[in-house]
Amino acid sequence: MANPDNTTALAENKVLILYFLNQLPSGIIENGLYKIVTAVNGVNYFYFKQVLTDLIETKLVGLLTNDENEDSVLKITSEGKNALSLTKDILPGIVKLKADSLFKEELSSIENETSVTAEFIPKNENDYTIKCKIVENNETIFEVKTVAGSRDRAKRIVDNWNSNASKIYPEILDILLKTSD
Repeated sequence: MANPDNTTALAENKVLILYFLNQLPSGIIENGLYKIVTAVNGVNYFYFKQVLTDLIETKLVGLLTNDENEDSVLKITSEGKNALSLTKDILPGIVKLKADSLFKEELSSIENETSVTAEFIPKNENDYTIKCKIVENNETIFEVKTVAGSRDRAKRIVDNWNSNASKIYPEILDILLKTSD
């Protein structure tokens, strides 16, 4: 990647982010956008974050939150679309070609990764809150919260959910739909 201090590289990276966001009408979470951008130009996270923060502060990119439990979604604003239409020619052809060829592949990978998530948060040294989710199109379709009495149990639950959500989720639904005799 070009030297991040280079003004041309900075402008190209801003346009690249706008270019990707313009192709994602429903938006994308920050981590997903980072994975797409870094696949194209190998930018480090801190530089990416700096460029993204500048785009948000200049209102070319919007940060939308559905509610406190949802990940924030990045979307291009109408100002961002105008800026992109005026500046997209500064993207070198080779970068645009690479971006177009990697975009769908990376997006598919990201959608699969972000569709099943789990995390645990310590409440104190003996209690951990665990949150397991399934997300489709940036909308939570299933979420369960529970508590574990040890870090080991919390980690096992998270790991099991991440590995087996496709089996666990239908089982939970079956149990919830079962009528009592």
